[in-house]
Amino acid sequence: MQSVNKEKALVVFSGGQDSTTCLYWAKQRFREVWALTFSYGQKHSAEVECARRIAHQAQVHWDTMDISFISQLSRNALTDTTINMDERQPQGGLPNTFVPGRNLFFLSVAAVYARERGINHIVTGVSQTDYSGYPDCRDAFIKSLNVTLNEGMEEQFILHTPLMWIDKCETWALADQLGVLDLVRHETLTCYNGIQGDGCGHCPACHLRREGLDRYLALKSAGHTFTF
Repeated sequence: MQSVNKEKALVVFSGGQDSTTCLYWAKQRFREVWALTFSYGQKHSAEVECARRIAHQAQVHWDTMDISFISQLSRNALTDTTINMDERQPQGGLPNTFVPGRNLFFLSVAAVYARERGINHIVTGVSQTDYSGYPDCRDAFIKSLNVTLNEGMEEQFILHTPLMWIDKCETWALADQLGVLDLVRHETLTCYNGIQGDGCGHCPACHLRREGLDRYLALKSAGHTFTF
């Protein structure tokens, strides 16, 4: 049985597969969990409602914050309706679904929000294993930002990244171990085209999610066990 940390934790929460898995990971480990969802000008505002619904179901504190100025800083396929998204990882360069500064802003705002509520533990679902070419999902960035936030606010924040070194297959396994596989599969919104559950099936997020699920179910059927 996982021992429960008596402190509070804040989860950067989009309502997608990764952040929902992290939400339940945090619930198992911390006495009190908060979830903060950002509206940043993304095409599909359904993400925010999905996050609210899941947080309510998980019985955690939930809040949302408008930081839509992000969508005014750059052109990318997640915030600009005139851009057709890359459906596959481009050869060289960043995918056009990359939102410059997104995790930098998310985690910086989350740290200020957490500080005002006496929270030192911040959880984010970034992964270097399945990072889709986004540099702000890498371990070096998170470690660097953790130092910067602590220096800038004279706090002792701990940025937790439970998915950093696992792939999508293992993320599904973790959700199953946490008892929320069906919830994550059917009630989260990961799809870049804004379709809940299994999604559209052809955007990069859906490809990654589906390939991981198929591999996990095959391994589970074969009796493979996962240890976290």
